[in-house]
Amino acid sequence: MSTREDLDKLPSKELHDRALRLAEHRLDVGFLWRLLKTIPVAEAATGNLPEAEADVGVADLVPLIHDFTHAGEGELANALRPMYIEYLAKHEK
Repeated sequence: MSTREDLDKLPSKELHDRALRLAEHRLDVGFLWRLLKTIPVAEAATGNLPEAEADVGVADLVPLIHDFTHAGEGELANALRPMYIEYLAKHEK
C-alpha cells in the first residue's frame, strides 16, 4: 500500500493510470462517475473555461468523454491529482 507521501511524489499521469486501473479492477463505477463529474471543475481550475463550459452541457457529452480519455495529461491531470491520490491511498493494497 502506498502512502500519501509516496503517491504525491508520482507524476500526474502515473497517478491517473494507477487510479483508473484500480477502479477498473475493482469495478468501481462510482469512482469513474465522480471523476467524470469532476472534470469540468478541474478544467475551470486550470483556466480552461471554454472547455469547462462545453463539458457542463449534458446534451453534448462528446467534449466530456474526450476530456475523460485525456484526464491523465497536462494541467487537467495536475488538477485531478488530489482525487487520484485520495482514491489510491484508500484502496490500493
